[in-house]
Amino acid sequence: MENLVQDLAVLMPELVLAGSILVLMMYGAFRGDRSTMEISALAVLAILIAGVIVVFQPGTGGLAFHGLVRIDAFTDFMKVLVLAGAALSILMSARFLREERIERFEFPLLVLFATLGMSLMIVANDLISLYVALELQSLALYVLAAFHRDSARSSEAGLKYFVLGSLSSGLLLYGGSLVYGFTGATEFGGIAAVLASDGASIGLIIGLVFMMAGLVFKVSAVPFHMWTPDVYEGSPTPVTAFFAAAPKLAAMALLLRVLLEAFPAVTTQWQQVIIFVSIASMALGAFAAIGQTNIKRLMAYSSIANVGHMLVGLAPGTAKGVEGVLIYLAIYLAMTVGTFVCILAMRRPEGRVESINDLSGLARTQPLLALSLLILMFSLAGIPPLAGFFGKFYVYMAAVEAGLWPLAIIGILTTVVGAYYYIRIVLIIYNGEPAGAFEQPMPSELRLILAGTAAFNVFFVVLASSIIPAAGLAARALVN
Repeated sequence: MENLVQDLAVLMPELVLAGSILVLMMYGAFRGDRSTMEISALAVLAILIAGVIVVFQPGTGGLAFHGLVRIDAFTDFMKVLVLAGAALSILMSARFLREERIERFEFPLLVLFATLGMSLMIVANDLISLYVALELQSLALYVLAAFHRDSARSSEAGLKYFVLGSLSSGLLLYGGSLVYGFTGATEFGGIAAVLASDGASIGLIIGLVFMMAGLVFKVSAVPFHMWTPDVYEGSPTPVTAFFAAAPKLAAMALLLRVLLEAFPAVTTQWQQVIIFVSIASMALGAFAAIGQTNIKRLMAYSSIANVGHMLVGLAPGTAKGVEGVLIYLAIYLAMTVGTFVCILAMRRPEGRVESINDLSGLARTQPLLALSLLILMFSLAGIPPLAGFFGKFYVYMAAVEAGLWPLAIIGILTTVVGAYYYIRIVLIIYNGEPAGAFEQPMPSELRLILAGTAAFNVFFVVLASSIIPAAGLAARALVN
């Protein structure tokens, strides 16, 4: 009984989310869609409470539920980022849902379900808990993608995501079954111990490849990126913002945990795959985005490129590389959320617009919005002294220190190529003829989020003194 209480205490943030889901679901069922705003506010409150618990009751590196979950500094760092992304996504969605007449109480509940799954993904320390958590997240995301059920684009996005996501889950499950078959263990520590003593067989390596294929799909890296542009473009914009922020961070945390804790003995094998995926993602993200005219589709390719840069930090398999990835993830969250706030502001009396050309002359009609978008685009391009530069700097330095300097050089070259389409947006904003002002004023919650994310990107040098040590501590908890 005492052990059960201790195990439940370890998962207190997740229990808060699960309890909130049950209570709010009953409340919404009785009150109907008129309770959407109240449920959204309460959902944000539940996420904040879970975040406070994570911050003020940090993990001690212990295992719970017979090794199914692990809590340490790494899980705490990643959970804070994921919870922040989820809370911001709910705040960003309120006005949009009302304007598009899809204001239903299920939306914040689905975000909470996905957040619970992501939190469990981060703490997963076993192939079984990994898969259950991943599916809990994925099922909620499939529904969110098709949430605008009267929109053909949204329904198509949800269907594509469901079909391809199911395929990736099957690959992951098959790979996990092979790993279990050849090691006799499902816990990450047990798998690592078997590999360290007996070595890796061909069958186990094949299982690892299948698992990596499933996880690479979840982070939308090449060659399993094909769903990303269509789902980003077709989903409602707040859903796209949520996809780009929280689930990608949780999937990257899971990829780090699986490779570095369960398979450290075969680093040379999975390193080759990560290097290929990283180069392919950076190259495709840089070149495929050049001809895009839809800003949400452009952000999809930008997301693929950013994942490629993150994987540069994973490739060395060192604590320094993981630290770089975690810093990059924190910066990426701020850049992405801020950019999607700007996309949500792209509304005229005739409806929402998504074309990059609709931003033409924005500096003359809405100078503050234009300035914020300039900061975010330059940060995404990696231009110093903005935050995006430091994200790339830390992962490249980790690769160079590990002797992977060709990978770092390729990353720099693709960054230069990718800077073209970010700077092109800035030129359209400042040099183009005004295409007409967007509806004003911007909702107060969007203004606050935009100001915060823009300030984060500008003053990252000041904030780095608290973020970088936390990322270092989290990395050392994962890689000894």
